[in-house]
Amino acid sequence: MPDWVIKLGATVILILAAVWAYGKLGPGIPITSVVTQKQDLFSVTGEGKVTVVPDTAIVDLGITVNKPTVKAAQTEANTVIKNITQSLRDLGIADKDVKTSNYSVYPQYDYQPGSANRIASYQVNASITVTVREIDQVNQVIDTATSKGANIVGGIQLTVDEKQQKTLLQQARALAVKEAKDKASSLAAAAGITLGKVVNVVEASPVEFPRPLMAKADVGIGGGGSPTQIQPGSTDIISSVTLFYETR
Repeated sequence: MPDWVIKLGATVILILAAVWAYGKLGPGIPITSVVTQKQDLFSVTGEGKVTVVPDTAIVDLGITVNKPTVKAAQTEANTVIKNITQSLRDLGIADKDVKTSNYSVYPQYDYQPGSANRIASYQVNASITVTVREIDQVNQVIDTATSKGANIVGGIQLTVDEKQQKTLLQQARALAVKEAKDKASSLAAAAGITLGKVVNVVEASPVEFPRPLMAKADVGIGGGGSPTQIQPGSTDIISSVTLFYETR
């Protein structure tokens, strides 16, 4: 066999052995995967407030009756509620704005020491919730109801019609976002932070505050007192918004 063939074969064997050894003992091929995610967020809260005169009142009206029998108590309560409802209809209050909010019957016991408790009478509570969409009518509604036998006038809520409320809420939101952006720019400049884009917005609730009033001290229950004097005043619709910025 010629020498050059022997040398060639030895060279091939050495090369194959070197490749095998490198694959077994040498370092693997490095693969690097880098995933980055921006974690630093800058948040700031702004508030927008729109003040408006209420145009809607929500009134609870009712009757409490005590009678010896359930039938007698129910008859009187039902008659009073019927008369109140008809009077409200005569004032122009729509049927959809009058709804029954409570109707209950309870026995009233005569507690005597040393003897079994006995039922002395029955109490019927009946009440309706009235939405008064003409705010100037609220005093008349209360006086009419009490003149027809209502002896319960619950807390009165003065609020804003739902459609107008949505419009005013949008205005309050715009003011809240503007205040938040102005505050963010000022704070970031003072702190030496460069703001990126807004990545999240959160609005707190509640955003509308109907004003509850206690009417019992101001109305003539049973029609024997002075006319009711409810003043609408003003109410606030508020939006509180938090903006979250990326930072650079």
